[in-house]
Amino acid sequence: MTASTPSSDPDALPVLRDEAERLGFALSEEATARFARYLALLEEWNGRAGLTNITDAAEAQRRHFGESLALLAALRTAGLLRPGEAARIADLGPGGGFPGLPMAIADPALTFVLIEAQERRCVFLRTVVDDLGLSGVTVVHARAEEAGRMPSLREGCDLVVARALAAMPILVEYALPLLREGGTLAAPKGSRGDEELAEATAAITALGGEALPPLALPLPDDVPPQRVYLVRRNGPLDDRYPRRPGIPAKRPLA
Repeated sequence: MTASTPSSDPDALPVLRDEAERLGFALSEEATARFARYLALLEEWNGRAGLTNITDAAEAQRRHFGESLALLAALRTAGLLRPGEAARIADLGPGGGFPGLPMAIADPALTFVLIEAQERRCVFLRTVVDDLGLSGVTVVHARAEEAGRMPSLREGCDLVVARALAAMPILVEYALPLLREGGTLAAPKGSRGDEELAEATAAITALGGEALPPLALPLPDDVPPQRVYLVRRNGPLDDRYPRRPGIPAKRPLA
């Protein structure tokens, strides 16, 4: 990030403060300090871990932190999460930690499992978790297909979130094995969201899911709109899924 990136000074996050206020979040001093330290760690680690293409501090606050908080706000509005109420959430392919880590900072009652396939990013994520003292966050080094077979994770989450990881037909096979019956996948998508959801019909049926009406993601007016696409797991989970690593992406269910 640029040389003007703040270190751990809580007063150096004006963009985040504005976004949080717009979304209705009252960030504590502790939470703001954690965000500032997180931003500094992103700057420090980005070159070696390939975390983000966004190198401007203000844009990182807006896109990474603000959009993550926007997802939390949307899920609260829909009643899928409630402030201060515990829920176990898997974040698939978080990369630099988005949206899971900002959501965890904003609401410490939430428990997160960050499932990341790249080891160097896992090292970064564990560094952030330890540095910020986020006791409710665990980092798992695994592909999504492997995580869906782990006894500690399979059918064990209330919610799965994923930001720009895969198209919906693939993402459904990644995510639904992680969900308890009645749990929900929440995936922010841009202009192709409706098309992707239609293409995921076979995967949703095979995995015992049901598409719910998408939610508007409350973003600023000057950015392209996104919606949060929701798939709830209602039926039994077929033992065949998820398939072997790489197969869902090569041969999406159709």
